[in-house]
Amino acid sequence: MTASGFLPDFIVIGAMKCGTTTLASQLTAQAGVFMSTPKEPNYFSDDAVFAQGQGWYEELFAEAPPGALKGEASTHYTKLPTHPETLARMTALLAAPKLVYMIRNPVARAVSHYIHDWSLRSVGRDAEAAFRSRSDFVDYGCYGMQIAPFIEAYGREAVLLTCLEAIKADPVTEFARVAAHLGLSESAAWREDLDAQNVSGARFRRLPFQSVLVDSRAARALRRGLVPKALREKIRARRQMTVRPEIPADLEARMQARFLEDRTQLAQFFPDHPALNLCYPFRPA
Repeated sequence: MTASGFLPDFIVIGAMKCGTTTLASQLTAQAGVFMSTPKEPNYFSDDAVFAQGQGWYEELFAEAPPGALKGEASTHYTKLPTHPETLARMTALLAAPKLVYMIRNPVARAVSHYIHDWSLRSVGRDAEAAFRSRSDFVDYGCYGMQIAPFIEAYGREAVLLTCLEAIKADPVTEFARVAAHLGLSESAAWREDLDAQNVSGARFRRLPFQSVLVDSRAARALRRGLVPKALREKIRARRQMTVRPEIPADLEARMQARFLEDRTQLAQFFPDHPALNLCYPFRPA
């Protein structure tokens, strides 16, 4: 492959359900930054997307103003073992991108992941059965395992580690760290007027044929004209998971043990990083 000027300077590579959409929204709002549309092209990870070719990917950045820093944010890039070809494809095209890896309490991430998949109807209401049958709920939260290949390929200095907990606690300071890593101008700053994006608590379970029966303009008009508002709200409430699911104690203990083992690997790459404490409140005293 031959690289061109229409390629990203940086990528937010995950992790899923850790606030990357909010971070991408903040980056989009900065002068001198151009983020791809869609926010998550998943070009290097998803076989069907990669098959569209380098030209398709470059087109995502072709309208960037001269001198703008170009970026994208695809959480599929840190989803081993689901997408094993990601890094090989990325290194073949991008010589030295700046990378941002955003994490959070891995147990909380797993629960948010479950709610996400429940809303897409890929899992049922039985959270325990879902956690026992789906290894990806844990795998995607093994941050040391996920980031290790990127550090080996691009070097430790190419990767900035941040976390949702730090951004919630002090968004101005944490965003300044991200901005400095990416080389944004000194005017780059956290925008207080932008809301958090893609919050799991606001998700609604999809319905069969939703695009036709729910999302279309005609369907919305019929609902408002024929279905009383109280009934519409009752149906809507049934499609939302208002109480976060609980993980059985034995299963959560095994998850925590796995995450703490992985934390050791993460600490080798980022010793004394605040995220090691913020994201693992369940570690032994």
